[in-house]
Amino acid sequence: MPRHLVVGAAQLGPIARHEPRAEVVTRMIWLLEQAAGRGCSLVVYPELALTTFFPRWFMPDQAEIDTFFETAMPNATTAPLFERAKELGLGLSFGYAEKTVVDGKVHRYNTSIIVDGSGEIVHRYHKIHLPGHHEHEAWRAFQHLEKRYFEPGEAPFAPVEVFDGQIGLAICNDRRWPETYREHALRGTEMVLIGYNTPVHYPPAPEHDHLQCFHNHLSLQAGAYQNGMWVVGVAKAGKEEGCDLIGQSCIVAPTGEIVAQASTLGDELITADCDLDRCAEIRTNIFDFKKHRRPEMYPLLSAKV
Repeated sequence: MPRHLVVGAAQLGPIARHEPRAEVVTRMIWLLEQAAGRGCSLVVYPELALTTFFPRWFMPDQAEIDTFFETAMPNATTAPLFERAKELGLGLSFGYAEKTVVDGKVHRYNTSIIVDGSGEIVHRYHKIHLPGHHEHEAWRAFQHLEKRYFEPGEAPFAPVEVFDGQIGLAICNDRRWPETYREHALRGTEMVLIGYNTPVHYPPAPEHDHLQCFHNHLSLQAGAYQNGMWVVGVAKAGKEEGCDLIGQSCIVAPTGEIVAQASTLGDELITADCDLDRCAEIRTNIFDFKKHRRPEMYPLLSAKV
């Protein structure tokens, strides 16, 4: 039986610093209902989908920082999204800032989840590759304090069996690292869902600003092709609190071809009918790991630098 998964990549436009979460959820539901009309089974939203990208500000008060975090999922604000998705029989994936307590210790993660068609969270991932810096750097036009506000995830990339396939997660900066896709592929992932918030301007190397969109698609397409998997990249886009974020939300086939791409910097849904069995086109004919890979010749790949 063919394994076709119709996926909607639900790009979000800017979210203001003080925009109520309930308004964002209303926008997300609007995209969800479009996806239902197009026959989707899964809708993917960006990283930190419920709020503005708050690591762009230095906030010395932890209480203020925590206003951007969720302590439960679903919660009163996001429940309408979960309920509408369940009514429509759709799965979801979105990112948010998660504050949780484990064995009496508080943890704060940049988190993404997968919700199945029954409304149950079946997979949770904590961002591994945290970019940016720890301390306030006043010379920057805006901060990137992910290393200050989040702790890195400690569980390796891995898929979950859902939507009749092996579906995995990654977040934003993860997409730039080839190890992300290879680890997923070695564990059998057939589709990886990646939300991102990516500024056009990169303060440490502004000479790369004109390459941001190129590098975005380069990473997504190379990861898809070199590992024979579908990649769904979904942006928070547009001018958010004075910071320009790239768009280019796209769905990439295992051949590395972009099969759907957003054309705006606002709320926009793109869709694609993804045949999960196409992963074999690459994994059998080009990158057959068991036949051609030489892990004994790559000893430094897992060594500390």
